[in-house]
Amino acid sequence: MADKVGRGASKRQGARKGAPEALTPEASPPKGLAPMRIAKAIAHAGLCSRRDAERWIEQGRVAVNGKVLATAAHVVGAADRITVDGKKLPQTEAPRLWRYHKPKGLLTSHKDPQGRRTVFEALPPELPRVVSVGRLDIATEGLLLLTTDGALARHLELPSTGWLRRYRVRAHGRVSQGALDALADGVTIDGIHYGPVEARIDREQGSNIWLMLGLREGKNREVKRLAEHLGLTVNRLIRISFGPFALGDLEPGAVKEVKGRALVDQLGASLAQELGLRGVTREVTHRKGSR
Repeated sequence: MADKVGRGASKRQGARKGAPEALTPEASPPKGLAPMRIAKAIAHAGLCSRRDAERWIEQGRVAVNGKVLATAAHVVGAADRITVDGKKLPQTEAPRLWRYHKPKGLLTSHKDPQGRRTVFEALPPELPRVVSVGRLDIATEGLLLLTTDGALARHLELPSTGWLRRYRVRAHGRVSQGALDALADGVTIDGIHYGPVEARIDREQGSNIWLMLGLREGKNREVKRLAEHLGLTVNRLIRISFGPFALGDLEPGAVKEVKGRALVDQLGASLAQELGLRGVTREVTHRKGSR
């Protein structure tokens, strides 16, 4: 899976390659930082994904207590002074999560060599820097989760989390329910194994058929490859839920924050505490064109 890149990078960093411009020299070390690996601490501060942080360390851009690190295995705590490019980590805040209705035609990417518009460029300007939980390809629409915390994003997108992703699929062609039921045990296509899939026919519409699919892995182009395996050609793909979070009635381009208490309930007390969740986040909706 390609790296996630926050919208703040596209808005504030411009042509700089991953430089953490949001850092300020006056910032103090994150309060109450539990012992954790340095890359996780940087991701937890909302600067980038853990993978990006590991690259920054390899490039010699990260120091702890004045010593440049040579390995991402270093463990830091609340008393350590962490800097990136000579600037201290910003104050760590509780992770926040948003539901976003991604319209068709936007890339879930920092930038595109072809100049196509990205999700992060389309978000309302009042949102803080966010990273995506996984990604949707340019032709896919529907629910995309966004968060300020790279560690939270990584946890939510892992297949081991076990959350079901549900899709509404419109495809050209016909298929039997029996063929869909056969996907329940998983299937191997061109040497790639796809796990169990919940699938049912929703309705037929002219030469097209609407399906409801549920899967837990979210491999690259998984829905389209499954459809091709069944002799179908997908012409519309909408993600309607990701685990307990649903698209609901969000308009295309709209963003709505998940209440902090709801997020804690879904993650569980232990993980929520590890990620620094506290209190209840006010739920705010940002509509397309509200900038």
